[in-house]
Amino acid sequence: MSSSDIFIGETIGTAVLILLGGGVCAAVTLKRSKAQNAGWLAITFGWGFAVLTGAYLAGGVSGAHLNPAVTIGLAIEGGTKWSDVPLYLVSQLFGAMIGAVLVWLTYYGQFRAHLTDPEIVGAQTGEEGMVDKAAAPKAGPVLGIFSTGPEIRHAVQNLVTEIIATVVLVLAILTQGLNNEGNGLGTLGAMVTALVVVGIGLSLGGPTGYAINPVRDLGPRIVHALLPLPNKGGSDWGYAWIPVAGPLIGGAIAGGLYNIAFA
Repeated sequence: MSSSDIFIGETIGTAVLILLGGGVCAAVTLKRSKAQNAGWLAITFGWGFAVLTGAYLAGGVSGAHLNPAVTIGLAIEGGTKWSDVPLYLVSQLFGAMIGAVLVWLTYYGQFRAHLTDPEIVGAQTGEEGMVDKAAAPKAGPVLGIFSTGPEIRHAVQNLVTEIIATVVLVLAILTQGLNNEGNGLGTLGAMVTALVVVGIGLSLGGPTGYAINPVRDLGPRIVHALLPLPNKGGSDWGYAWIPVAGPLIGGAIAGGLYNIAFA
């Protein structure tokens, strides 16, 4: 697999992953969206289909990691060369940022309608109607479209939740189609992974929003901070390390568990 294959596959696959995953969050969140208030079930299945589409597109080009936690797990397991890891990670982050920008472009009118709505603006402004930066919340009103946040802010619990959920994801990927010949599931693996992501979202996503992917959170959070969104509030950088560190730790643990229990 060449460097250009890795870069193209991971960039395009991750961009599509974030476009569809962030897109379902935007559809459920934003005013003047036909899917507003569709709920958690729509979000979990939307992310599952996002993984399915991104993995199917990139599978034959780069192996469709689309997630640094998966890349780390595969490197520890031995299926990915450590020398390729930095390129995977950079490509995934770049693709995630592209996907987040595409979500903004797709829902441009809905973002403006939502963020200029008096009910939304009222929570973000001071007495004179201008944005009160000192009083603005750590997480602005549309940050959840771009990245994750906890329902109960407890750093240890939030970190452990992300680690556990990511171990499930990466271990499920590493053990796909495991048999005496060591054959995988091929393109069917994308479907299995998508269903695992839906299951994680339904069962383990409640506390933190299940990032389970560092670039899924970090790339769009950077885009949120940079985009000219009116009254967007904060990007909650104080929490941002958890959905990066948790999945990376979880991916490493999953790779180690695979080598101990399945190799």
